[in-house]
Amino acid sequence: MTMAPARATPMTGILLAIGGSLVFSVNDVAIKFLSGDYPLHQVVLVRAVIGLAFLAGVIATTGGHWGQLRTTRGGTHLLRALVVIASNATYFLALAALPLADAVALAFVSPVFITLLSIPMLGERVGPHRWAAVAVGLIGTAVMLRPGAGAFQPAAVLVLISAACYAFSQMLARGMRETESAVTLSFYNQAGFLVSSAAMGLVAGDGRLAGSSDPSVQFLFRAWVWPPVADWPAFAATGLAVALGGLMMAQAYRTCEAAVVAPFEYSAIPMAILWGAVVFGTMPDAVGLAGMALIVSAGLYTLWRETVRRKQG
Repeated sequence: MTMAPARATPMTGILLAIGGSLVFSVNDVAIKFLSGDYPLHQVVLVRAVIGLAFLAGVIATTGGHWGQLRTTRGGTHLLRALVVIASNATYFLALAALPLADAVALAFVSPVFITLLSIPMLGERVGPHRWAAVAVGLIGTAVMLRPGAGAFQPAAVLVLISAACYAFSQMLARGMRETESAVTLSFYNQAGFLVSSAAMGLVAGDGRLAGSSDPSVQFLFRAWVWPPVADWPAFAATGLAVALGGLMMAQAYRTCEAAVVAPFEYSAIPMAILWGAVVFGTMPDAVGLAGMALIVSAGLYTLWRETVRRKQG
């Protein structure tokens, strides 16, 4: 199916990125909550079923049709699905072992990868102001991580791998913006999650590969458990959050330059701090607040620069 590239102002892409980040933060909380009792592949399978049901509802209620899922980019969709699966799996495994705010903050090395990849893969021009904004955001992330204070444990390496995969997946999404809709991009991702998690469940769902004391390994190989009614809201939250957040992020990267959108994903960090305080009883100290201020300032500066550039153009 051929479709004209979506047109939107940078503000639209920025708002979509912020909204998608906030929605994804709900997914992070739900995943961390479930990681102590369920295997990763079970959580992902339920999440994919809910996500696909949500997408079907979007298509039905917006006057769309299933024909929009036809594509001539099957190979690229498969590659992107595999990369997204790798990104999610490594991040969620790390989330089981790391504090929520630490995992989220570490993941924000991804804008560096996005900015770097946008040059050779998309031919985008990244000016000094955007480089400066990304640098300030990363300084804020480093302040929050406090290098040398125990943040860089083995699980942290999984987050860095996840960030690199995430950046690559966003480049692939932007490269398909002229032919694929946000719904199409999200659908094939969810289909990939469904197939991969079902396959993993068949291989390791009986728990015979479990037994390690490492929380990430336990999360990967734990036996399937039928969830009590009290846990179903968490499963529903992760399914709905990843479907809605995926649509918003895919649309943001389809309609705006990657280097414009990426810094605004930093809004997930203050949300992680808030969720940590409300759900897990952790509060940021002065150093953490200073890092958050740097990150938010970087995003606001990028917005201001983009507004100035449009007026001058």
